[in-house]
Amino acid sequence: MDNRQAIGSWLSGPRAAMEEAGADFGYRGEQLGLPADGPNSLARPGRRLGAIAVDWGLSVLIAYSLITHGYSQATSNWALGVFFAMSVLTVGTIGFTPGKRLFGIRVVALETGTVNPLRSLLRTVLLCLAIPALVWDRDGRGLHDRLAGTVEVRA
Repeated sequence: MDNRQAIGSWLSGPRAAMEEAGADFGYRGEQLGLPADGPNSLARPGRRLGAIAVDWGLSVLIAYSLITHGYSQATSNWALGVFFAMSVLTVGTIGFTPGKRLFGIRVVALETGTVNPLRSLLRTVLLCLAIPALVWDRDGRGLHDRLAGTVEVRA
């Protein structure tokens, strides 16, 4: 084996190295019963990050202009509260936040296809803790989605 191949396999990660060795992992979402592409397929990380950036920006804007009236030290705390309330209410009722709607994503429960308010509350509490959202499984679901039994799919 050439050194360039060894370094290339190290840089591409363990999944790519295993696939190169002949392991077949399938596509992301296959184990969840989701299609590979198109509607109801697993939402990609870029869309999800874009959606949460829009939601957070909207929360900061609401907190800055309506609640703290420009007092910058309290804005971030209020923004987290606005983000929490917006996420629980919108995901628990219609299945998406404004950012998710903009990026064509919706949150569904794996068993029923709809998210009830209690499941949305659990998902949002874990999302606001940030660490569960940074731990992903093989399908690309965050720990907050896995524990709540939900998944973000393309609309």
